Amino acid sequence: MANDRLPAAGTEAGFARIRRDEARLRPGVLALCRRLGFGGESLTRMPVGPVPVYAVGERLVLKLFPPVARERWTVEDRVLRAVTGRLPVPTPGVRDSGEFDGWGYVLMTRLAGEPLTEVWPRTAEHDRDRLADQLGAALAALHEITVPGLGPPDWGRFVAGQRAGCVARQRSRGLTEPWLAQIPDFLDSVRLPASPPALLHTEVMREHLLITCGPDGWTLSGLYDFEPAMMGAREYEFASVGLFVVSRGDTRFLRRVLIAYGRPAGGLDGELRRRLLAYTLLHRYSDLPWYLEELPAPPAPTLDALAARWWRTDSG
Repeated sequence: MANDRLPAAGTEAGFARIRRDEARLRPGVLALCRRLGFGGESLTRMPVGPVPVYAVGERLVLKLFPPVARERWTVEDRVLRAVTGRLPVPTPGVRDSGEFDGWGYVLMTRLAGEPLTEVWPRTAEHDRDRLADQLGAALAALHEITVPGLGPPDWGRFVAGQRAGCVARQRSRGLTEPWLAQIPDFLDSVRLPASPPALLHTEVMREHLLITCGPDGWTLSGLYDFEPAMMGAREYEFASVGLFVVSRGDTRFLRRVLIAYGRPAGGLDGELRRRLLAYTLLHRYSDLPWYLEELPAPPAPTLDALAARWWRTDSG
C-alpha cells in the first residue's frame, strides 16, 4: 500500500518531528516486518534510545535508523557482528540488516534479563561485586577486538578537536563561568598517554546492561546498544562507566571493575582519576552541567575535587 512507508527523515529536525509519532512510523514498520517474514508477530515499541526500537514477538528486536543517522546504522551493524560470541557477556546477534524506504535497520536477537537501572536498588553488596568483576572482564575482552575502518581515523586528531571545542561545548550546555575558566589549565595539566586504538562501546551505563537472577544472585546477562562505538584509547571507556554505572561515587564497585579489567591496584591513583575526568570533558556527549546536577557534589568547586569525588578508586 502507498501509505505503508516510513516517513522521510533526511535532517535531524525532520527526524525529531516524527521520532515519537507512531501514527506515521508504525505502518512502515509493519510493512518492513512483513518483508522480513515476521508480519504475524506482535510489534511493541520499546521506550529506549534515540532511534525507534521495537520488540518483534518475544525473541527479536528491530532497531531503525533514519537516513540522517546512516553512520550510526552501519556502526551498530558492523560492531554487533564483530563482537558476537567474543565477549563473556551476551550481545545481540544480527539476524538481518539492510535498507527500507531509505532507513537502515538491524533485526537482532533479544537478550534476557532486566535493565540494571531498575534492579540496582535491589542488589546486595556481593551481587554488585560479582557484576563489577563481570563488567571488568567484558570490557577487557571488548577492547581486544578491532573493527577495521571504524572511526575516528586519527585518534590524536579527534582528541585535539574535542579539546579545542571543549569550553564552547560546555558553555552551550549551560556550564557556568567559574567552571569553564578551569577547563583549559586542567586539560593542559593532564597527560593522556598514546595507546593502540581499542574497540570502545563509549556509553557503558546501567541502561545498556541487563542482569538476571540465578541461584547465586544477580549476574550480567547482556550488553547492548553499540551504535556509538568507536576505536580509541581504552581509558575513554571508563568516563561513562564511572559516571553512569558506578553508584554515584561507589569506590568499591569502580575499583573492582578496574582490577577485573586488568589494571594493577597500584595504578588506581589520583592521576588516573584526573585522566578519567579529562576524557569526560572530551567525550562526544559530555554534559558537565547535567552531571553536576545528578552526581554527588565535590567538597570544593574545582575540577580536581570532581575527579577525586566521582572516580574514587581507593581501597578504603
